[in-house]
Amino acid sequence: MDALFVNQYSISGGLKLCPNLTASSFPSQPHIRLRPAPKSNPTSVSVIQNQPNQFFETQKQLDENGESYGEVDKIIGSRAVEGGTGMEYLIQWKDGHAPSWVSSDSIAKDVVAEYDSPWWTAAKKADEAALKELLDAEEDRDVDTVDSDGRTSLLFVSGLGSEPCVRVLAEAGADLDHKDNGGGLTALHMAAGYVRPGVVRLLVELGADPEVEDDRGRKPLDLAKEVLQQTPKGNPVQFARRLGLESVIRELEGAVFEYAEVQELLEKRGKGDAVEYLVKWKDGGDNEWVNARWIGEDLVRDFEAGLEYAVAEGVVGKRVGDDRKMEYLVKWTDIDEATWEPEENVDPDLIKEFEEAQQESIVAGNMG
Repeated sequence: MDALFVNQYSISGGLKLCPNLTASSFPSQPHIRLRPAPKSNPTSVSVIQNQPNQFFETQKQLDENGESYGEVDKIIGSRAVEGGTGMEYLIQWKDGHAPSWVSSDSIAKDVVAEYDSPWWTAAKKADEAALKELLDAEEDRDVDTVDSDGRTSLLFVSGLGSEPCVRVLAEAGADLDHKDNGGGLTALHMAAGYVRPGVVRLLVELGADPEVEDDRGRKPLDLAKEVLQQTPKGNPVQFARRLGLESVIRELEGAVFEYAEVQELLEKRGKGDAVEYLVKWKDGGDNEWVNARWIGEDLVRDFEAGLEYAVAEGVVGKRVGDDRKMEYLVKWTDIDEATWEPEENVDPDLIKEFEEAQQESIVAGNMG
């Protein structure tokens, strides 16, 4: 099917980034070309296009008993081939044989168009009601139906910025991280490149992975930053676009850094809103420069106060402190003497391990 065409650039044959990306590769309103389905009579066409008297597998389709059949009544279901490289359709046969799955390559194009055209038209128009009606009417319709370039409807509606359509497809079980075959773009890449911060936020909330890379190794965040860099500054026409891209970047940065645990802040750079800290992660990942707005205020406060971090090996005791708050005796990897620390300064996971060990000890004692 035709797709999102962008001047001389396109995204994966429609949804494929040009290697020499420019800001014009992602216009604020992507152009949509809809190709009408050819008129046809689905009850009178054969399985092989332009060969009305010949069926696939030698000359006729054979059932398990060796009986031939092959005249199509209609398509009643669809499913994407593994890897999104093509489609298969569930065929209802005119002669009453049990429906069977057939590769799209073996079905006349006008038969496929008769079934698929309403779906792709709804997707490219971001028609929420039409998508929902088609999904409700066809139990075997695959929400992850792909076009010739491996693009799903979710990629289209994400690029168009339709949050209702994204929600409808997600609720129907759409693969949120599906990558097209032309550039490895996901729905998040599409929403980021076409400056759809609302869709970016929704996809992340629904569980889309912001770390998925396209075929050029770019995460959606990388793509948004790349497009922003190539969007002219000081141009009133581009002002709203730059604001939108900055909003997309904030959403994606929040998704990337929200759940990561910081072990220590190592350095600081920048001024004002551009202040960043070099973060050491608890999971051992590479140190990264992260904007201050994504780092806990307590960590920033400790860094600015010059407090140093030590690595805890475990909790070995607990008590109620003078202020009636719980304290834990912490054993450190780089300090010989264990120290009593207030609960808020101790890793919750270490406290949990200590409490579980205490419970196991009590149980073992009772059994003894």
